[in-house]
Amino acid sequence: MLATTSFHGGPYTHFTHPTATRHHKPYFRLTKPHSTPSICTFLSPRRLTANRFTIRALNRDDVTGSEKEAKPFFPNLHTVKIPVGDRFITVETGQIGRQASGSVVVRDGETIVYTTVCMSDVPSEPSDFFPMSVHYQERFSAAGRTSGGFFKREGRTKDHEVLICRLIDRPLRPTMLKGFYHETQILSWVLSYDGLHSPDSLAVTAAGIAVALSEVPNTNTVAGVRIGLIGDKFVVNPTTMEMEDSKLDLLLAGSETGILMIEGYCDFLPEEKLLEAIEVGQDAVRAICKEVDNLVKICGKPKMLDSIKLPPPELYKHVEEIAGDELVDVLQIKNKVPRRKALSLLEEKVLSILTEEGYVSKSESCVGAEITPDMLEDEDEEEEVVVDGEYDEGDVQIKPVFKKPTPTFYSEVDVKLVFKSVSSKYLRNRIVKGGKRSDGRTSEEIRVIDAECGLLPRAHGSALFTRGETQALAVVTLGDKQMAQRIDNLVGVEDVKRFYLQYSFPPSCVGEAGRIGAPSRREIGHGTLAERALEPILPSEDDFPYTIRVESTITESNGSSSMASVCGGCLALQDAGVPLKSSIAGIAMGMVLDTEEFGGDGTPLILSDITGSEDASGDMDFKVAGNDDGVTAFQMDIKVGGITLSTMKQALLQAKEGRKRILAEMLKCSPPPSKKLSKYAPLILVMKVKPEKVNLIIGSGGKKVKSIIEETGVESIDTQDNGTVKITARDLASLEKTKVIISNLTMVPVVGDVYRNCKITSVVPYGVFVEIVPGREGLCHVSELSSDWLSKPDDAFKVGDIVDVKLIEINEKGQLRLSRKALLPDQGTAGGSKDSGTPQKSTDKSKPRQSVNTPKGDGDKTSEGTFTKRYVGSRKNEPKTSSNKSDAVASGDGGSALINGEAQVG
Repeated sequence: MLATTSFHGGPYTHFTHPTATRHHKPYFRLTKPHSTPSICTFLSPRRLTANRFTIRALNRDDVTGSEKEAKPFFPNLHTVKIPVGDRFITVETGQIGRQASGSVVVRDGETIVYTTVCMSDVPSEPSDFFPMSVHYQERFSAAGRTSGGFFKREGRTKDHEVLICRLIDRPLRPTMLKGFYHETQILSWVLSYDGLHSPDSLAVTAAGIAVALSEVPNTNTVAGVRIGLIGDKFVVNPTTMEMEDSKLDLLLAGSETGILMIEGYCDFLPEEKLLEAIEVGQDAVRAICKEVDNLVKICGKPKMLDSIKLPPPELYKHVEEIAGDELVDVLQIKNKVPRRKALSLLEEKVLSILTEEGYVSKSESCVGAEITPDMLEDEDEEEEVVVDGEYDEGDVQIKPVFKKPTPTFYSEVDVKLVFKSVSSKYLRNRIVKGGKRSDGRTSEEIRVIDAECGLLPRAHGSALFTRGETQALAVVTLGDKQMAQRIDNLVGVEDVKRFYLQYSFPPSCVGEAGRIGAPSRREIGHGTLAERALEPILPSEDDFPYTIRVESTITESNGSSSMASVCGGCLALQDAGVPLKSSIAGIAMGMVLDTEEFGGDGTPLILSDITGSEDASGDMDFKVAGNDDGVTAFQMDIKVGGITLSTMKQALLQAKEGRKRILAEMLKCSPPPSKKLSKYAPLILVMKVKPEKVNLIIGSGGKKVKSIIEETGVESIDTQDNGTVKITARDLASLEKTKVIISNLTMVPVVGDVYRNCKITSVVPYGVFVEIVPGREGLCHVSELSSDWLSKPDDAFKVGDIVDVKLIEINEKGQLRLSRKALLPDQGTAGGSKDSGTPQKSTDKSKPRQSVNTPKGDGDKTSEGTFTKRYVGSRKNEPKTSSNKSDAVASGDGGSALINGEAQVG
């Protein structure tokens, strides 16, 4: 209900509310302000005095038609539903973020992603790298949670958010037009998450739509989808529950014309199946892009094509004339650092020559090929030439002869950009036309490989993998669950990684000095790729209960360092004694797409095992990891508008042959992997107990488990609700000692069991506590201590005394009641000594056991009474084992028992 109020007269100190009538309900309407500022009218059925509110009621019929039909508050709101897989995604623009250059809200189920695109008003300095940054954030409020930190708000970007930022950035960058230097920022937030529909592929699509709607000039609309393989069926954008059974996790981004980016992980999937999945994803992306293009026609903003500033075309000719011949020689230098320095010197030479000729001025900043009108001569205009000594009265100075000064056409940045472009052109020409790469290899050749294991004696596993001028030092560390990596996510369930790979790329690996700090986005992305590539070959946690950490430090880099991390990591894992399912290798593939420009037949040229210069000057960087059977991980980035499925097939098949050759070289590793646990690695024993016995190990407030750790010297004892107990120790002795204690704690005692040579741990007024086995105590009441009457236990017993006891009762709390008296011979027994503590032997062990207080029956009989001893071990008519240890035996649960003082885990 809207209302406006009008004050008549001066300021008021009070307000008198009118009495409302019963027949008319007040109706309020918003009225336009009059000439007097802050004038509003409040209407009511009654009229008051002049110095009060004037109120008059209106009927519904008095409202005009234009007021009945309210105008929409968001006139530019547009919503479209796009079919994706077996459901629709909803795209909405024009309501939220209207001041951004482009903003969009994309919904899949109850998962909502909001993305904006903005750019600076003033262009930045020209560069060969498009000035675009991407930020993606998953708000905890999207899942009804809040951050666990002290400040209760989202902090720095998490690793998985960084990976999604890269997924958004990589397909968009090739579509951006060169020469556009306005800083562009893409922001993406997950506002709602339902736990079923993943936001990562939705964020890629949302960013592509936002850019398409914005003023940022680009070539094609970009969209992204996830493809899963469930059974034998490919599913577009599967739910998180469906992905649990998927053999493939592929995220594909592209446009209507081709594929721009793929990244995925699988369990040794054949190349043919992978190509089928890519084809399914490409069809889904085309359908989305088609619908988005229709939306752009309706509400898209005009592109800022006027802001594109490219170097003048004639500058390319100048650079080629100056540096062409020398450039051919420089590009033939095989080693990276000398070639880089030679190119840098040649660039300075070109810049110096152009500056001397007046084409470049370092003191002035020239923008592109902009030429001021006074630099140009108009041939149609007649010019008046002033002869020496003559002057016109209207002129302020005499100009003897008109001469146009040499104009400054090019900026220093333009020269550097053009030099880099020309260098790439010459390199591509050498590869296609000459058939040789910078280091002299053919398109399918692999660089020389060397591998060495065990070079770090104290590490649990280590390997140095060298391929050409790329080198990775991989180190493996084994530990228990406490070393696992914990990840906070939107779902709220603690995600624990028992295997992780951390990739490090210091500036020294390329011979440079640079910043050292937190891992960069590139390092996080490369590390995750190598980690996911190695994951399928790891043993299960049941077979190998260790947490595994792999560190890959790049010590030299000249292309495909992430794939060197895969090869080095595989060798280091073998050296650490991890029982891998198989060996895998990784390779990076490149491409020259337009070969016809350089005298080729037009067919794309695929390059195996590319170097850094081939990555920078080429059109593709396609990393593939796996073995002879299939692929475990892959990642592709391109620098052109898209590639076809046939080109990707050629690259995959060529990569398979390259992996085979690399695996063969890895087998020649010298020294080879040890394939056994290092003596410095921790020992882990896994035991199974009944779940209800876990609390006995932990104790009240964790006191029991802490006391066991202090007593035995083990590193940790990890218990799980399902009864799994993991003991981590540095030596075998402490491990065995802990195993015995836990076996005794979790044993299942049976009424009638006899325990010999037990120690009294404490004396209380009502009895003594006896440790029947290490870590397990029972109460022997004062009435059960002796055949004779005792007023106080400490009259006859003290702490540390050794006694024999019998279990006579287990109460509902699991507490044990013991008896010493039950093992003493009754008064008057022939040959028996009073209170000797030596029980009589039973004459018939096949009869049922009886407690001391049970009535006599057909059980074991003696002259004065009945009692039974129970031994868990060798029985009558069973083979006996000799032992010098005590004959006290405690049965265990879950297939474990303490026999002759030794724990047997079955």
